[in-house]
Amino acid sequence: MSLADLKSDLKIGLRGVLMGIAEVVPGVSGGTIAFITGIYHTLIEALSRFGVASFGYLKNPRAFAEYHHLRFLAALGIGMICGVLAFANLMRYLLIHHQPLVWAFFFGVIAMSVWVIGRQRRGINIATWGSVGLLLSILLLSLPAREGGLTLVHLYFGGAIAVCAWILPAISGSYVLLVLGMYETVIAAVADLEWSVLMVFAAGCVSGLLVFSKLLAWLFSVYEDYLLSLLSGFMLGSLARLWPWQAAEGSLWERIMLPVTFQQKVGADSQLLLVILIAGLGAGLLWLLSRIPRT
Repeated sequence: MSLADLKSDLKIGLRGVLMGIAEVVPGVSGGTIAFITGIYHTLIEALSRFGVASFGYLKNPRAFAEYHHLRFLAALGIGMICGVLAFANLMRYLLIHHQPLVWAFFFGVIAMSVWVIGRQRRGINIATWGSVGLLLSILLLSLPAREGGLTLVHLYFGGAIAVCAWILPAISGSYVLLVLGMYETVIAAVADLEWSVLMVFAAGCVSGLLVFSKLLAWLFSVYEDYLLSLLSGFMLGSLARLWPWQAAEGSLWERIMLPVTFQQKVGADSQLLLVILIAGLGAGLLWLLSRIPRT
């Protein structure tokens, strides 16, 4: 392995760590990080190549690895696993004790993502498809979270659905899990290494990924500007989920409140200046990520 290859693997692995951290938080998509950091199209192409044609390469392991970009996927996958495992417990703690600051950071990240992705789209597509995406986001945010016990079947199909959200540069897989009533179960399983839960959930993710990646690769090859305009609007709407000052109960729209109201009703300091600073930090880091070399 050459030094250049090692540096490339480390850069991809770092992107994977950031994607893993993003997916722990409801409202933030790992696909957004992949798109901003310039590896999204390679990721979609690599995943979409798995299928019937893959069997023809099994006799030649090197050709199989090259055709499916296995080195790229391995570096990215290892980085994502490290990001999820390292931050699952931390994120659970922060969401309990410092929720406004967590939401503020990722509010800044997604707000800057909307700007970075949306400004490259055609104005007419942003006005039309972006509006559709915004409406769809509002409708999704209005869905009540599912309640009740989870079976292995729920975990499998929940993983298949959530991974479709993960791979899109707009929709948060964690938020989909939240809507499905699976978020706390999955995060606890990651933090506590409950392998039976994780294996079933992972199987669902792999199944959904293999099917959806092919459709997504086709959509990007034919309708990229339309799709990204739609997703930019969707991300804009998702900012409501990341509003820093939220009550603990009620629907999303009932929980959102102004800083002053938050102090009065929740009885906690709104930390207004710190929240603004943290949101700016998140936006600044995302902007820096969009500026780094894409190779």
